[in-house]
This record gives sequence, C-alpha cells and structure tokens, in this order.
Amino acid sequence: MPVTQRPVPLPWTNVYGLARTLVALGTAGTLAASSAETLFRPVATIGDYPLCTSTTAASVFCLAPHNYTHLAWIKWACVMVLLVVASGWRPRFTALPHAYINYSVFSGIAIADGGDQVALILSVLFVLPAIGDKRRWHWEPQQQASGSRTAPLLALLGTSALVMVRLQMVVIYFQAAVAKLPHAEWQDGTAMWYWGSNLDFGPAPWLNTLIAPIIATPLGVALMTWVPLAIELSLAICLLLPQRQRWWVMGAGLLFHFSIALIMGLWSFALAMAGGILVLCQPLGGSIHVRRVTNSVHVAASDAPDTEEGSQNDLDGSSVQPAGMA
Repeated sequence: MPVTQRPVPLPWTNVYGLARTLVALGTAGTLAASSAETLFRPVATIGDYPLCTSTTAASVFCLAPHNYTHLAWIKWACVMVLLVVASGWRPRFTALPHAYINYSVFSGIAIADGGDQVALILSVLFVLPAIGDKRRWHWEPQQQASGSRTAPLLALLGTSALVMVRLQMVVIYFQAAVAKLPHAEWQDGTAMWYWGSNLDFGPAPWLNTLIAPIIATPLGVALMTWVPLAIELSLAICLLLPQRQRWWVMGAGLLFHFSIALIMGLWSFALAMAGGILVLCQPLGGSIHVRRVTNSVHVAASDAPDTEEGSQNDLDGSSVQPAGMA
C-alpha cells in the first residue's frame, strides 16, 4: 500500500523574521538603556557580575570582567550586532551571534528577568530555521526549497524548531495562568490594585492619573485582574483554536504585553513575548503581506498551508496564497 508523504511547510518566512527582529530589539534595548554599572552591579550573597565561573565563563562579558569601561565597549558592540540582526540581514550568518549575545546577557548581567530568558530560548530555536535560510534579508518573500537532498531536511529542521517555539509559548502561558489561580487576590479580582499601587512596578505618574481611577472601582480592578488571566489561558489553548480565532487571540496577546510594557516599563519582556506570540498564532509556513487597496494599506492574513489550517478566507480585502512546501 503506497505511503503518502505529508509536505512540510517551509519555515523561511517574514513571520519568523519579524519574530527575530522583535526579540533582538528587546535585548538591544536592555543593553542600550542601561549603564554598565547597572547591568553588572554586585549582588549580595552571589558576588560581582559578570559571574565568570563554570558555563557562565563563556559569556562575552567575561572578556573584561570587573572593568566598567571595557564592559561598556563590549555592551555597545553587542547592541550593534543586535541591530544588524533586527535589520534582517543574512539570518543564516547572524543567528548564532544573536543566540550567543542573548546567552551572554542572561548569564552575565545582574538584573536578568523572564524576558531575557525567553529571548535566549527563542534565539536558540531560531538558529535551526536560519541554518537553511539563504535569503539576503529575512523580509524577502518565502524561499522555496532547492532541489538538493538536504533541502527537505533543512525545512523539517526549521519547521520543527518553530513548532518547539509554539509549544514553549503554550507552556509559558499555561503556567502563568494556572500559577495565579490559587492566590486569593487573583480569585477575588483585586490583584491589579496591589500591582497598580506598587511604587516599583506601578504606572508612571503621568499614566497613574488614568490607571488610579480604574483600579479604585470594583468593576475596573476586577476587569484588569481577570482579563489578563483570560488572555493567558486563550494563548495557552491557541493551537486548539481555528485560525480565524487565533487572529483575535494574537491581537489580544500583543495588546496585553504592550499594556504591561506601558504600565510597568517591561519593554524588553514585551518584545520577546510578542515575537513568541507571532510564531504561536500565525500558521506554519505563512507570511504576512501588506497590500495597498483603494488608497489604504491593509495587512493581509498570513499564508496558510492547507496541511495545517485548510484554506483561509480573505482578511481586510487581501488575498491569501498557498504557502510553500518541501
């Protein structure tokens, strides 16, 4: 009985390219906006940063530990490399430096947060599709698989990495939502009152004039507490939803992280998570198209391979074409 081979969606699209750009900009922003003295300050009970012991000795910042002038030069060199990554130039050559810098940041700075960890995981997984990405810019149209024997293998390797990105994002949002449920503040809808009143993580004074009246009302604070939970749970089950519903979940997730960045100032975290959300919610092998229709610009729905989602209807008047397969 003949065996029908299922085609593999090609991973070399501007979706994973845009995700790479967002992740790189988040890390570049952390380095550019923070001084060397802030990034590499001593930490009580741990010692001076960068820690150059065991595997952390591989960090690029260990080339000049405990010398703030040299660390500042290394920091700005990393920013320049990350800006090249964000530009989309030669992903095949810039993916490994991107992952190495994110490893150096996560293991080398004293103020690493969850966004730095997510950026590290995503940049490492993005190396696999980049290996087979021969495009000059990751914004270019989807690259078709060549006739070589390695092309299907490279496509499978890259697509498998993007599937792992999806699963990683599902785990993150599932854990984020479920971990909040046992706490009384999240159950009764008052958690955001505490966060909104926190001097360290609360909104800036100019924004507090808008946030304070909302969290001062029972309905307002309950909505600000429970809506994020609903969004996190929606992202956790995103892969089980039809593609049309994933667009709404993606928009809600991006707005959610933009709000966190605006209120709490966690911009690098927001950019890293936005990159992951794009890969999570877009169809595998799909591309984002911008078309001009009747003197206005519309963002088209991503190409959706028939193997994953079935044929997609038009969105905003823009047509959807089949994605490439290997």
